[in-house]
Amino acid sequence: MLSPDASLVRLERWQALTPDQQRRFAPLCPDLVVELASPTDEGPRGLTALRRKMDAYQSNGARLGWLLIPHERAVEVWPASGESQRLEQIALLQAGPEFPGLQLQLAEIWAG
Repeated sequence: MLSPDASLVRLERWQALTPDQQRRFAPLCPDLVVELASPTDEGPRGLTALRRKMDAYQSNGARLGWLLIPHERAVEVWPASGESQRLEQIALLQAGPEFPGLQLQLAEIWAG
């Protein structure tokens, strides 16, 4: 059982759960997962562990994953299938066709 820093579950999937399941740790993989690397995650071992976690989300059905790495001002975008893509020095992260209109301003994260 994994827990991302932030996640999104499509409404129809959420509503398909029983009320009891909604009150607990939901028995599903989120559609969108976000992990934020902290200073304790710096270095090869920390980022390797986060990448393994992102791979597990992808393998279990996440449609999109974002691994935010503030100390490098980088984002790794993990699509539903295929290889992750690294984006550097971007100010706005957009979810694209999987989640139309969803975007994340990165300036405060990079400044933090």
